[in-house]
Amino acid sequence: MDADEEITRYRPEMSTADRPTTHPVTAVDQNRRTKQVSIAAEYPMTVLVDGNEVVTLMTLGIHPEALALGFLRNQRLIEHIEIIESINVDWVKEAAHVCTFRGRGVDDLHTKISKRSVTSGCGQGTVFSCTLDALYDTKLHGMRWRMSALFTLLKTISKKNVIYREAGSVHACALCSQSEVLLF
Repeated sequence: MDADEEITRYRPEMSTADRPTTHPVTAVDQNRRTKQVSIAAEYPMTVLVDGNEVVTLMTLGIHPEALALGFLRNQRLIEHIEIIESINVDWVKEAAHVCTFRGRGVDDLHTKISKRSVTSGCGQGTVFSCTLDALYDTKLHGMRWRMSALFTLLKTISKKNVIYREAGSVHACALCSQSEVLLF
């Protein structure tokens, strides 16, 4: 195995702190009949990197460690997964503790998180200036999709979205190839 293969196989040590994704509630319909329904669960989770608060995310509680890691990478707060030693989610403290090797930290973390933009999307979100700046430099070349392939992928994603079918009103995200859903 060469160095590139070893890097792609690295995964930080992570807790497995999944939470229930829905809660049963008693609802009353327009005819005053009661029935049990499920609603999506949402949990606040503050992401801390070596003890430094970055952001509080709302999550369904599925794979919260991957959510914290993905958020840090997506927001360009980390460039390489190899700097992360571990991610431990503690639901009592509503926190994801991200530890870097030897507490080395994230380069310029305080500068990167000092300028936040609150988005106007569903429920509001946070985007950091380092992400916004990089969006203008990102070009997707050679991306061509057949409309029929998109519709097929959408049907496949819909079948995988169990929480939406149970409780409604949740978003989903998937990583797809031209013909299949790789991760949901």
